[in-house]
Amino acid sequence: MGSVYPYGQLVRAVRTGVSFVPRRTLASTAIRRAQEDGNDNSTPSPKLSESKKSPSLFSSVKDYFLGGKPKEKATVAHTPTAPKKEEGGLGSSSIFADDLMKGPKPSRKKEPQPGEEVEPVPLEERNKTNLQMALNPLPKSQLRWERKMVIREVRKRGRIPRPVQIKRTERESLSKSHWFKTSVKKLAPLARQIAGKNLDEAILQMRFSKKKAAQDVLGHLEHAKNVAMVRAGMGLPGPQGSEQSKPMEPMTVILKDGSRKKITDPTSIYIQQAWVNRGPYGYGMDHRARGQINRLRPPATGLTVLLKEEKTRIREWQEREAKALRQRKAQLWHQLPDRKITAQNQYYSW
Repeated sequence: MGSVYPYGQLVRAVRTGVSFVPRRTLASTAIRRAQEDGNDNSTPSPKLSESKKSPSLFSSVKDYFLGGKPKEKATVAHTPTAPKKEEGGLGSSSIFADDLMKGPKPSRKKEPQPGEEVEPVPLEERNKTNLQMALNPLPKSQLRWERKMVIREVRKRGRIPRPVQIKRTERESLSKSHWFKTSVKKLAPLARQIAGKNLDEAILQMRFSKKKAAQDVLGHLEHAKNVAMVRAGMGLPGPQGSEQSKPMEPMTVILKDGSRKKITDPTSIYIQQAWVNRGPYGYGMDHRARGQINRLRPPATGLTVLLKEEKTRIREWQEREAKALRQRKAQLWHQLPDRKITAQNQYYSW
């Protein structure tokens, strides 16, 4: 047996197209058969394995010296494969759709460079649907509100209420301050001091006041003045040629407390009301003797001012004068008018 094995090894080495495997194992058999058969499948079919048996020793020698039969092309049995997977579609905005998209691709919006002026999109080219969603998110509510307003105008026959007329013709500004680190007892006298005064005069008094909280009130009054001028347009003269731009003759009015006030500019700002609001208490520690610690509660207080123009004060004075005049006229005696005597009877009514 030892003399036969080298001969068989020599015969297999002479044959072309067949790789030599010194020892057939389960791992190498599948690879050798795949190379011989020309099939990619790792496991050969059982029919091919039976028909293609390894030749014996004598048949291989005979085929080598005498020439064997021409080899027939072996039929390769292909095993069925799974269908090809179909990939899902990708959106145009996906970064993975560059290789799959056909046709022109959307260009990325160019970001403006620092210092470069960006031209605004004209109103005609904007998407009206998006604008309507932002400006009127609840169209049904708007329709109900418009219907309610129309019904109100019909019931009142077009008459505008007095408060609405005042809101349309006069301006006001309400300004609330942040929390000051002071108490209501200390801030309330300053609020009573500036109430009813002209805004510039109140700022001047707080500037020279010796009280510590006056500096906080001063900062808030300056802020309230700026807000009233920018947002409400208070304290500014009207457009040229209008009645507001014309100079006004000085007028002396009587206030509620009986004092007299001379008004030269109806657009100047004054403080109609000023009140304080109690805020939250803070937390502090007071270290005492013998290791004792007392808890402190520093208070916080806010200031709120209501600013209006001098023409509001003029209107209120005129309304008080007209009311007092009506009351005096109602108390005067006047003779009864001449009328015909009716419903007379010759008998007594009792």
